[in-house]
Amino acid sequence: MFKNNSVFITSVSLTFIFIILGIFFTDLLNEVFSASLTFILRYFGWFIILGSFFFLAFCVYLAFSKFGAIRLGDDNDKPSYSTVSWLAMLFSAGIGVGLIFYGVAEPVMHFVNPPFAQETSAPADVAMKYTFLHWGLGAWSLFGFVALCVAYFQFRKKLPGLISSTFYPILGEKIYGPIGKSIDSYSAFMTALNTSVVLGMTALQVTSGFNFLWGIPNTLTTQIILIGIVTVLFLISASTGLDRGIKYLSNLNFAIFFLLMALVLLIGPTIKILNIFINTTGIYLADLIPMSLHIGTFNNEATNWIESWTIFYWAWWVAWTPFVGGFIARISKGRTIKEFVIGVFIAPSVLSFLWFSIFGGGALHMIQELNYTGLADTVSQDITLSMYAFLDYLPGGSFLSVIAALLLVTFFVTSADSATFTLSVYCVNGDLNPSNKIKVVWGVIIAIGAVALLVSGGLSTVQNVAIVTTFPFFFLMVFMSYAIIKDIRKTKLPNQSLQFLSVDQKEKNMDMRKQAK
Repeated sequence: MFKNNSVFITSVSLTFIFIILGIFFTDLLNEVFSASLTFILRYFGWFIILGSFFFLAFCVYLAFSKFGAIRLGDDNDKPSYSTVSWLAMLFSAGIGVGLIFYGVAEPVMHFVNPPFAQETSAPADVAMKYTFLHWGLGAWSLFGFVALCVAYFQFRKKLPGLISSTFYPILGEKIYGPIGKSIDSYSAFMTALNTSVVLGMTALQVTSGFNFLWGIPNTLTTQIILIGIVTVLFLISASTGLDRGIKYLSNLNFAIFFLLMALVLLIGPTIKILNIFINTTGIYLADLIPMSLHIGTFNNEATNWIESWTIFYWAWWVAWTPFVGGFIARISKGRTIKEFVIGVFIAPSVLSFLWFSIFGGGALHMIQELNYTGLADTVSQDITLSMYAFLDYLPGGSFLSVIAALLLVTFFVTSADSATFTLSVYCVNGDLNPSNKIKVVWGVIIAIGAVALLVSGGLSTVQNVAIVTTFPFFFLMVFMSYAIIKDIRKTKLPNQSLQFLSVDQKEKNMDMRKQAK
């Protein structure tokens, strides 16, 4: 299975090379890739900003054009999963861990240090709307675009469930050769490296919570033990298959997610939170295009902020697209393009907006109106404690913090087992039922990488490495858009001959056909 598997060997080798560099050459790696990241953000920021908005517009066009009726599969295929399970799995595999990590922290950081000096007359509104920008339609359009391309070629065109398959209209049979293998190796490497980074970040936040709640020492030993436990959990889940472990755990995850949101909404300033949600959603939608294309050309302060936040976010989300996109594609068979875009773009975005309104909006309420300045100090000193510091201020805060820590673990377990599943698919030529052996191997590699990065203190360095090394994938996505539109224009639309006729005309045509028979 592994000996002649070029995708597996190449992706594993690349992953280990960068992890080893992160351990033994942290300073050099940080210097080189920090400079590289600065170069990319400064000189290609316009491309990242424009590209991210383009993918959003492109998918919306496909969904609401005549192509929206095309099914990701055969015309008579039904969705493989119920809508609730589908949404739970795609949301859990996406940005769940990040929501807990930044749910309180990001709005507070934008409030304390406003994005643009000229907009400080309403700093809370500005903080919330830019948080919505970074976690809303823009992020999910990047995930959704790649997922749509993979699902279309996988289920509609019967090609392997690989990133390379999306280039078939351009490369033809070459997707099965060295070029295609290189694309899939690159995608697997991106997924493995990023998952190791996030596992390490998750361990830091969970152990910080344990220390905050129960005084458990937040040491490297505790973090490594936690990684070991989480690894066993997600390997057990991954080994039971997509239809059992990942599906059931995602549904459980969804339930805990809504439980925590509901409790904080009811215990906290309920009316204030609802007002924040409605107000910020309106501001976000009204300013979506200006914010999405804002580069701050004549304002150096604005330019630096956009490079550090918005452009950095888009680059970071792109680094996740091979994993999240590949996984969402796998669970989306039978959906129409329109149904897919609405489900992948709108539902997770609305949930993210509600989450940030409850936690981020609630935190701003505490700082502004309850004078809880200690929360802002906590965020600036240790971001991993921001969620716990917020919950601790509420009645029943200790209980809520336990639920938050549990949710963080279940979010990562679902993300990690989805990642090992996707990695395994890439390494077995798109087989949708990879063996448990290859899942276990990838799971162990991810865990080793996370431990190694924690030991060396190179998490932030390797995050920069991940963004720099995955930047070329942005260009691949541009070619993917050309490939899918080139192919989809040749696709016969469902009921194409009848779609522009009235109901009476359709019935008459059907009667005439029956009589002719």
